[in-house]
Amino acid sequence: MLPSVAVIASFSLVVGLLTVTPGLDTALVLRSAAVGGKRRAFGVIAGIQTGTLIWGFLAAIGVSALLLASAQLYDVIRLIGAAYLIWMGGRMLWSTIHGTRAAASSSGPIGDDSFFSGWRQGALTNLLNPKMGAFYVAILPQFIPESAPHLMWGLTLAGVHVLLGTAWLSALALVAQRFSRWLQRRKVARTIDGVTGTVLIGFGVGVAMEGAPR
Repeated sequence: MLPSVAVIASFSLVVGLLTVTPGLDTALVLRSAAVGGKRRAFGVIAGIQTGTLIWGFLAAIGVSALLLASAQLYDVIRLIGAAYLIWMGGRMLWSTIHGTRAAASSSGPIGDDSFFSGWRQGALTNLLNPKMGAFYVAILPQFIPESAPHLMWGLTLAGVHVLLGTAWLSALALVAQRFSRWLQRRKVARTIDGVTGTVLIGFGVGVAMEGAPR
């Protein structure tokens, strides 16, 4: 049974609203585009969408459900993800407070400006976020008929999410690039790193303090 247009449209509405809601992905892409450059920004976008597709695959084959069923495994992923976010945010704040050159350079305090460096950051941020697994476990089964091949449907719907996410984040990156000369000024770049670092630490602390689902 092939995914119907109605199912895809309904799923698109749900994940579309999620996509345009400002959050961690938005902060990372805007920071990368404004300070790190276009290659890094699109690398971050590609990494985020790689993580989304993998979560969709894991949800389709039931691995995400296993993650949520195991409080210990969930906590391990949750705490690793929280530590990663706090580490990234802390490095940004350190550069901002101490006025290091990295805060205003194209590479920034979280890696070089290459596509691969951005991809790695985006993928790790997404894959170490157990909330993505929880989202797919909660949402994906509602759009897959019981008799349908779950893997095909899961990958198709995750692909829709990837397309919407790529389009939205790419638009944000291009807008940020239009103002890149102003945004890359030393004081402005330090302010961006300070704000983004604070956001990342806030997300990290929130993830760390959140208990495993019961």
